[in-house]
Amino acid sequence: MLYDSENPFIPLISDYGFKTTFGNESNTLFLRRALQALIQSDTPIQKVELLPNEIARLTPDSRGGVYDLACTDELGRYFIVEMQLSHYPEFIQRMKFYSLYRFNTLVRRGAYTFQNLPRIYCIGILATVLFPGIEGYHNTAALRNESGELMDDQTVFITVELPKFDKSAADSVTDLDKLLYTMKNLHQASPDEIQWPEFWNEDWIRLAVEELNRRNMDPEELLLYEMTLAKNGHAVYVARMEREQAQREGRDLGLAEGREEGREEGREEGREEGREEGREEGREEGERRAREVMVRNLLKTGVLSVEQIAAVAEVSPDFVRLVQQS
Repeated sequence: MLYDSENPFIPLISDYGFKTTFGNESNTLFLRRALQALIQSDTPIQKVELLPNEIARLTPDSRGGVYDLACTDELGRYFIVEMQLSHYPEFIQRMKFYSLYRFNTLVRRGAYTFQNLPRIYCIGILATVLFPGIEGYHNTAALRNESGELMDDQTVFITVELPKFDKSAADSVTDLDKLLYTMKNLHQASPDEIQWPEFWNEDWIRLAVEELNRRNMDPEELLLYEMTLAKNGHAVYVARMEREQAQREGRDLGLAEGREEGREEGREEGREEGREEGREEGREEGERRAREVMVRNLLKTGVLSVEQIAAVAEVSPDFVRLVQQS
């Protein structure tokens, strides 16, 4: 269970938790150490600057796209980080879209000379398994030939599949292990520090732990967080009720259209086929309308991310974005 009112810690992988830790502009220590671990670099990142995380409109009628976090470091390298909670088989395609948009922006900025382009890291952290045929939980991909020899690493894709990470606290030795262990286990941890892993006292992780401890929130912050949870719960309840109503209306519509079509055919076979086709079309249309209504209502709340809405409505994030842009 992602949210537990009995546990003092907000899940790091939640939308609120991710923005509070990775997106902490007042102190970027956790972000810098986390990025260094994710790209597997021995060189510390000294400085990061958070960037707007929205892609400008692609067409006059569109609203563009949004990723969870974007930043650049003192070397000019670009980082795009996306947290994916629900199952999304096309996640890699979305990562490619984000990275290529950034790549094209850099090329245009350099007057199409293609020289000295900074490196782009596109990082995806997933709460589900994306590559069931790959054993490793941390994968890095660049352009290589059929022999595995590196051809280009200007753009690097990194994926982390949290369900595959099963190390204990004692076995979590590297910074990457410590980060992933914290992401998976903090919201289930005991409030008693004696039971915490020793590495949770390291400055960068301790910063995140304290940010996610509800006991450290002032009354106003705590109220805002609890109101967010309440809004989420109410939005999910209302959307499900409206979805069920739309499904019932869709089934009724399908039956009526099926009977009407059957009568127009004038034959028993025609009536039966009409009824069946009407029922099927009605069910499909009712289901589609129900999901669209549910997504629209969740979007109106303004408190759920695209991925969270997709998970609740049982649709793809692309369907949510399509409704959002319509």
